[in-house]
Amino acid sequence: MRAQQIESLDGPAGLRLVELDEPSDAAQVTIDVRAAGVSFPDLLLSRGLYQMKPSLPFVPGVEVAGTVRSAPAGSGYAQGDAVMAFTMLGGFADTVLADPRMTVRVPEGLSVEAAAGFLMNYHTAHFALARRGRLRAGETVAIHGAGGGLGTAAVQVAKGLGAHVVALTGGEEKARVAERAGADDVVDVSSDWGGALRAYGDGRGVDVILDPVGGDRFDQSLRCLAPEGRLIVVGFTEGRIPSVQVNRLLFRNVDVVGAAWGAFLAVEPSLFAATQDALLPMIERGIVAPVVGASLPLADAAQALRMLDERRALGKIVLTT
Repeated sequence: MRAQQIESLDGPAGLRLVELDEPSDAAQVTIDVRAAGVSFPDLLLSRGLYQMKPSLPFVPGVEVAGTVRSAPAGSGYAQGDAVMAFTMLGGFADTVLADPRMTVRVPEGLSVEAAAGFLMNYHTAHFALARRGRLRAGETVAIHGAGGGLGTAAVQVAKGLGAHVVALTGGEEKARVAERAGADDVVDVSSDWGGALRAYGDGRGVDVILDPVGGDRFDQSLRCLAPEGRLIVVGFTEGRIPSVQVNRLLFRNVDVVGAAWGAFLAVEPSLFAATQDALLPMIERGIVAPVVGASLPLADAAQALRMLDERRALGKIVLTT
């Protein structure tokens, strides 16, 4: 089978398209991949910067959509089923193995590209907003990086939870993507975005901020929270991991909350099915509909990672086989 293999930790340049033996494990679901989502962990893995550090060489690819070739008895899946799966590794290939517990049928109405870009971002967004951030209907949530894959997913999940959504983006193109995803308001981060957020709630600020960026963005975000507001940390794409003086949390009565979906899933696998059950009604209502900004062939995986690295992604990037 064809696979994109990371042979050196040089970022996208370390990828090579190779021929490998097909994986085999009777306890896993064997999936013929039709499309694979491209996610920020793939980029971190290509540089050895992710918390999981597989031995070289390895095949990246955290999520896929495709067709079941074989499945273990009692798994609920059979040959020919259209499924999407969280794989963590191995998805950038023609064939991949998946844990039956991390595999679900493709919901009606989702294209294979949309299905390939669904699990990582939408499950992360729901875990971050609903469980860790305790987002309630009627609250105002601001989402950094709202024009990208995770950002557009968070916009839609927040709308599904009944929130008023403020999208923070850079440039007109990403603003249009955030609007297409369903954002109520869009604020350009080249403007005084902090002042714009503090103006919400009659000058008290916003209730929840989702931050996948970190760095200076985090520092400023803390100042934009209303009393009892929650700043949800989901990543550090800017590079700098920020710190906070806890007296600021004490005197302003605000929370900083971490949300690492994959790490939590490792200790509570039942979260996967529960989250999918919560998202299905949002799909059926048309609120959740993945925004696929680019679909590239498997051979162009390095280009896809470069698009992420250079912040050129508009919505979700997927690879097709």
